[in-house]
Amino acid sequence: MVIIPVSDVDRAKKFYENLGFRFDGDFVANEKLRVVQFTPPNSEASIIFGKGITSAKSDLTDSLVLAVDSVDAARAHLVAQGVEVSEAFHYADLPFNNSVDNPRIGGRDPEGRSYFTFASFKDPDGNGWLLQEITTRLPGREWEEARSMDVATLAELLHETSEHHDDFEKTHAKHNWWDWYASYLSARQNGSSKEQASAAADRYMEEVLHVLPK
Repeated sequence: MVIIPVSDVDRAKKFYENLGFRFDGDFVANEKLRVVQFTPPNSEASIIFGKGITSAKSDLTDSLVLAVDSVDAARAHLVAQGVEVSEAFHYADLPFNNSVDNPRIGGRDPEGRSYFTFASFKDPDGNGWLLQEITTRLPGREWEEARSMDVATLAELLHETSEHHDDFEKTHAKHNWWDWYASYLSARQNGSSKEQASAAADRYMEEVLHVLPK
């Protein structure tokens, strides 16, 4: 759990909802104490903010890191939500290097290494986030299955996915249906509504795979 400082709780709540973070709760004890919790997709760690829990003057610039499968896909998603995101960059020598002036070097890691390519953005209060691309995890740190489900539940979710994919299939160029399905299923398993998952899958197809309307 990471506590982040915000000056406007409702503004921050709207921002993180817009990012696609899972909304876990908004708990109000009284006019001086309020706690809001969100969880990034696929994360076992959450963030909380609110009133009466931390100073809004705290400095968390670039101290929050999100592991992503693809910096390019994550950037496309955030930009589509109106978030200002840096171009991809890598650090001189090693990730998170602050031992030299201007350690960030524009462009992806030239060797294409896992853990070495980044992008950054900030929330409305200036809390800095880094997107770190992790394509292959270090030994013993592989992703665990987010959630298992029985056959009947999976079948129901696949049926739902096929129904929502129908509109995209009718209006867009020829594509691999499984790409849209994978994006939709991932969003639904991470807490998105049906409408949010459809929008996320559409963005992935158009902005990452460049499947455009007919």
